[in-house]
Amino acid sequence: MTFRLYPNKKTELILRYHRKLHKDLYNAAVNNRFNQYKIYNHKVDYFEQQNCLPAFKEIWIEYKELPSHALQATLKRVDFAFERWLKGLGKRPRFKSIRHYSGWTYPDCAGFKVESEGENGYLNLSKIGRIQMRGQAKYWGKPTTCTILYRNSKWYASITVNVLDQILKPEILSCGAVGIDLGCKSALSITDGENHQQIDAPKFLRSAEHLIKKASIDKRRKRAPNRKKKIKASRRFKKAQLKVSKLTRKVANQRQNWVHRVATEIVSSNSFVATEKLEVKNMTAKAKKGKRKKQKAGLNKSILDVGFGMLRSTIKYKVEQIGGVFIEVPTRRVLPSQTCPKCGNQHKKTLSLRVHECSCGYVQDRDIAAAEVMLYWAKGNLPGSGTGLADADVTSSTSRTRKQAGSMKQLGQMKRQKSQVKLAKNDFGNVETPSSGEASLG
Repeated sequence: MTFRLYPNKKTELILRYHRKLHKDLYNAAVNNRFNQYKIYNHKVDYFEQQNCLPAFKEIWIEYKELPSHALQATLKRVDFAFERWLKGLGKRPRFKSIRHYSGWTYPDCAGFKVESEGENGYLNLSKIGRIQMRGQAKYWGKPTTCTILYRNSKWYASITVNVLDQILKPEILSCGAVGIDLGCKSALSITDGENHQQIDAPKFLRSAEHLIKKASIDKRRKRAPNRKKKIKASRRFKKAQLKVSKLTRKVANQRQNWVHRVATEIVSSNSFVATEKLEVKNMTAKAKKGKRKKQKAGLNKSILDVGFGMLRSTIKYKVEQIGGVFIEVPTRRVLPSQTCPKCGNQHKKTLSLRVHECSCGYVQDRDIAAAEVMLYWAKGNLPGSGTGLADADVTSSTSRTRKQAGSMKQLGQMKRQKSQVKLAKNDFGNVETPSSGEASLG
């Protein structure tokens, strides 16, 4: 959960200084990895950089003010960025400016202390001080990690807590089951087989689009920064940029609030949810040459305005949180919009045809019919089609597996394994004592 921080002027200066130091350490670690490989053909890993931290602090004495665990977490960010790049999951790591470095992390309670029971309170940060915070958590437990963030000229604290004992038990779950179809006109078409509901798309971006365009035009009239020509942004440009950021941030907050309210309403009465498996990234790709670019751009904007991906992920994690079942129906195999929920026959429909009419006599709204198909398929009741749950993405709180993402806990386990190996070698007298690290991360 995230809390808003309200530091005084003195504390805010310290927060800004710590943020700058963590940014410089991140850039130094990235530079060290590239230079070591380019000059000496040596691959630097996380443990090597971590072992260099004491020597690094002796040269750059200002880092002695920062907690060691927080510095290690920053080096872990570098390691995670390189892992993603080498696996083809992300772009090449690059140096970050202070504008694009949001904050730092305390991986354990040694660096922070929370004075709260889940609503408002105070946050004590090591080497910084006591800061007032506001916010309310749905569940509360023992704090485990804390990430300090600076976004849109405001400070936030993202705190993770251990709430396993407070999660709802499966025996008190509601037994409701629904199918959900996502769309641009009706954001959600929900059905349980008998009762139907459609929630219209709020269109927050469309409503504020004229204000954003007006503010963007005003910004373009100001002196923009240009690094090649060494031109700095004018004060009026920065002021206009803040205005545009404020408008877009308001749209994002409105969408996020709406998504959470809708997801909470669905999960409050249903523990079995079936929806379509959508590739939002492919759906919102730019049109190729020769295609109708303007129409495709408008469709992409409508899809992103509803927030298909955010809706799906929010409903999914809320269902998993209460121990329910969330199923993603393979759209290309089942074809929900082309299939009749009563007889199972499939026939193609154009996007302009918004009513489902089948030869069996069943007439229904196209989106509601698609939601019924997904619900029946997930339950195994779809006529003429067996349920292939092996092809679906089925998740629940009882069958979740933790992904190996290189967390600080896993790093601790690796350290213990290495220390055990060293102890075993020392028993046989086959170990050479390594020399102390002399090179800095720069």
